[in-house]
Amino acid sequence: MAVQRLSFKEMCSTFDVTPRTLRYYEYIELLQPEKEGRSRFYTSREIARMKLILRGRRFGFSLEEIRQWLEMRESEGTETQMAVWIEYADRQLTELRKQRDELTKTIDDLQRLRDETVQSMK
Repeated sequence: MAVQRLSFKEMCSTFDVTPRTLRYYEYIELLQPEKEGRSRFYTSREIARMKLILRGRRFGFSLEEIRQWLEMRESEGTETQMAVWIEYADRQLTELRKQRDELTKTIDDLQRLRDETVQSMK
């Protein structure tokens, strides 16, 4: 199987991120592209890491949590990494459910006030 390589521009386009974002992910050591002169190339490893980074951000994890989790596989192994993932996921699920409940309450309150206003106009 051939190793996939994307240029800096292709990486930005593929993942719909700005060059600034991609450079920042490199700066904080989430990604480590191959460098040839001034050009950067992203291998299959970096492409997979980028997918995990974006998924983690979507789920609400901090970049530092994502960085630590990604590095854990290399330093502590897959089993530890998965145990920490479960811990992170449980915590985030609790937080997201709380936010959902608060949002539902806000929607219900707004709907009630809207309906009361419509009734007062009749």
